[in-house]
Amino acid sequence: MFSGAMKTILITGATRGLGRAMAEFFASAGHKVIGCGTKADAVAQLGAALGPPHSFAVVNVARDTEVKGWANAVLSEHGAPDFLINNAAVIARNAPLWVVPATEFDRTLDVNVKGTANTIRYFVPAMIARRTGVIVNFSSGWGRSTSPEVAPYCASKFAIEGLTQAFAKELPHGLAAVALNPGIIATDMLRSTFGGEAAGYVTPEQWVKKAGPFILELGPKDNGASVTVPE
Repeated sequence: MFSGAMKTILITGATRGLGRAMAEFFASAGHKVIGCGTKADAVAQLGAALGPPHSFAVVNVARDTEVKGWANAVLSEHGAPDFLINNAAVIARNAPLWVVPATEFDRTLDVNVKGTANTIRYFVPAMIARRTGVIVNFSSGWGRSTSPEVAPYCASKFAIEGLTQAFAKELPHGLAAVALNPGIIATDMLRSTFGGEAAGYVTPEQWVKKAGPFILELGPKDNGASVTVPE
């Protein structure tokens, strides 16, 4: 649907891993990229690398007030995004659930679930007013299946699946919400759980060559779907 003309694509967690790969891919394809990250130096580096008209800000998506302020600035300058990609995520250290500290459990749910809800709260009304747009909530294979020692992450991504399906039913015609399983990619997050085995999987730069065009083809026909990037 949106693979033709330039689109405004908003990406959370844009400074590393899949977020960085998507930002670079979409910018190189002629789209405007708006993004955020939590580390000022990484945000500045990405902004310098891509330059105008792209725009990046330091935002912790788990903090409602930060997302609200960022959204106000973005909507004022750039208007509603065509794609809202909720990519920002964290994972607790591998451990049985009863060993996971409360702070790590809370952070996983705060970023992965509340962060997604926060961006929806402040960006989607403008998308609804324009009556077009796609919200892509990053899920995981661990949002549809489970493994030991990653219970908090599984909980957060199962939540994303349910949140997306319910949210999709609330959207008016012309918009879509999709839960996207990106597949298994050799990111820092994967290395934290798989260790050295992560090196056997595709890099973000390899992944985005298929994932980028796949995301750009998502549209109203996919509303409420749980999809997976083709291998």
